[in-house]
Amino acid sequence: MNDMPVAIVTGAGRGIGRGIAKDLAQTHKVIATYLSREDTARSLQRESGAEIIRVDMASVDDRQALLKFCREKFGRLDLLVNNAGMAPRQRVDILEASEESYEEVLAANLKGPYFLTQAVARWMIEQGAGRIVFIGSMSAYTSSPSRGEYCISKAGLAMATTLFAHRLAADGITVFEVRPGIIHTDLISPVKAKYDKLIAEGMLPQPRMGEVEDVAKAVRAIADGMLDYSTGQVIDVDGGFRIHTL
Repeated sequence: MNDMPVAIVTGAGRGIGRGIAKDLAQTHKVIATYLSREDTARSLQRESGAEIIRVDMASVDDRQALLKFCREKFGRLDLLVNNAGMAPRQRVDILEASEESYEEVLAANLKGPYFLTQAVARWMIEQGAGRIVFIGSMSAYTSSPSRGEYCISKAGLAMATTLFAHRLAADGITVFEVRPGIIHTDLISPVKAKYDKLIAEGMLPQPRMGEVEDVAKAVRAIADGMLDYSTGQVIDVDGGFRIHTL
């Protein structure tokens, strides 16, 4: 049995997930999943020592293979970070959006994490402890009619956090949502100029775009047990976007 705590970080091939995995690798044995960015996942492996495994979150077989790998490699799981997700392949007005896009985004962003967490929760109950994090989004409550399926998926994750936190509290398992705002990653590149302008005009009380390290620090606080009496909480990492002002 390995004495070092073990963490799974999904969607760690790039962006926020990669930043979280790199930070956690300082104190945890990390299994980092990726789907399409094997090159950056390999670089994460070289830089941090993380184990990497290709996982399609929409696939039950892939999710089962991930947990089988974790059990066989380490025999324990202390932290699950549900970060993997996708935006719609095209931004389309909600009146024109397709069922195919809805189903694809919801399967990756909500169904996959929901059922991965279900399986992990059963394992953590056997262990008698564990921590679970959902990486949500300000889109859980901020309307973007050109990507409605994404907003709905993140709103669903917010309720998943509440449900699992409630169900697992008595079992010694804590569950949190970390909710990023506008974070500087390659995914935001196509609309970065738009956000730069909005931030300059006062959109955020803290006048800068967030960095992946800002999100990783919130996960770090959870991983280190600093919030163990705060299960079910949402941690906004958004520069104050949630503050209503006059």
